[in-house]
Formats: sequence, C-alpha cells, structure tokens
Amino acid sequence: MLNIESLHKSFRENVILHNLTFTVNPGEIIGLVGENGAGKSTLLHILATISKPSEGSISLNDLSYTTERKKIRKLIGYVPQDIAVWEDLTVEENMVFFEKLSWVNQTKEELRNLCQEMKLYKWKEPVNTLSGGMKRKLNLAISLIHHPKVLLLDEPTVGIDLKSRKEIGTYLQKQAVENELMIIYTSHDMDEINELCNRVICIGKDPFYKDMLLNSGKEIISF
Repeated sequence: MLNIESLHKSFRENVILHNLTFTVNPGEIIGLVGENGAGKSTLLHILATISKPSEGSISLNDLSYTTERKKIRKLIGYVPQDIAVWEDLTVEENMVFFEKLSWVNQTKEELRNLCQEMKLYKWKEPVNTLSGGMKRKLNLAISLIHHPKVLLLDEPTVGIDLKSRKEIGTYLQKQAVENELMIIYTSHDMDEINELCNRVICIGKDPFYKDMLLNSGKEIISF
C-alpha cells in the first residue's frame, strides 16, 4: 500500500500542495486531475523521490520515504509527460540500454515480450521512425523493466491516436489486476479517467474537474 499523510509542498510563500491524505491499494488505478499548475506533476515528483515534501509523510509497503529512499526507488516506475528515449537507437537498443541501468536483469527475449504485450511490435526500427503512440508505449515499457510496485504516469497518452490510447489503457488495467500494481494516472481527458481509473483525486481550486466527474459513479477525493 502507498500511504500519503498530511502532505504539504511549498516554494517559499507559494503553496503548491496542502494537506493531502490518501492511500493507493495494490491493483488500483487512481486518477489524478486538476487544472494546469494545481500540483499534479509536483505530487508525482515527490512520489517518484525526485523531490521532497515540505511536510507530511509517505510510506510504501511500510517503507518510509524519509529513511528508506533507496529501497523505495527500486519499487517505483515513473513516466514523465515528455518522451524520454534515445531517438537514434532502435527499440531493442533502447530496451537493452535501460535494462542495464535497472535493478532487475532481463534477457532480450523478455524485453521483447514486454513490448509485444502492449502491442509494440517494432523491435529493430529506430525510434525516430515510430509513431507517437509507439514512442509512448516504449516509454511505458522502459518504466516496467524492473517490475515496479508503483507506476506514476504523467499524461502518458497525450497527443496520440485513439487506438494506441485504448491499447495502453487495456494493458495498464491488466497489469494492475494481475500484478497488483498501484498506478497513479494524470490526464485532462475525463473520458479516459472514467474508463481507466477506480478512484479519482481532484487537486487545485478549480471545481471544473470535480463537477465533470460527479455523475461518474466513482469515488472522488478533493483537496
């Protein structure tokens, strides 16, 4: 379980996050919504151990973010909004490169199977020849090489075609159930949030996103 208690983040006098308290259970996909500047990416950076909160506590499977950050980093997969792959390398070369940086050893066959599971069938092709949807799938595949327990996704389907978006969503739902993966997923697309997520966290002052979800039947937590 990922447990966030009384989380607060500020930069000098600018309060970004205030008193966030929620949990994420194994097998659960949590939607994270809010207007631009509400603090969604800041929260993901904190949960990914890229930055630290100003106040509050976070634990993952009873491991404290304060005292056991190195152990926690091995359990986190993080996909930023910007695609972070080597454009001049092939899909295979990218997967092998990032596998060598990982804490888990995998064969080329295992890496290729990981790509194929999300319908990324390109393998020998340079990344710069792929569609945006294929690049997004590669970005996601890289984040899963080390079998994380928590997956943090910052608008992972922005700007891609509907077919690729549906394939990524189906794959994530399967992974959450089969591997008890905890997923936090940000998106401005409320249809995508409704289809994919079990619960939704709304942050920021603008009530627009909460209002959009009121008839969804989902549990909504607002901060």
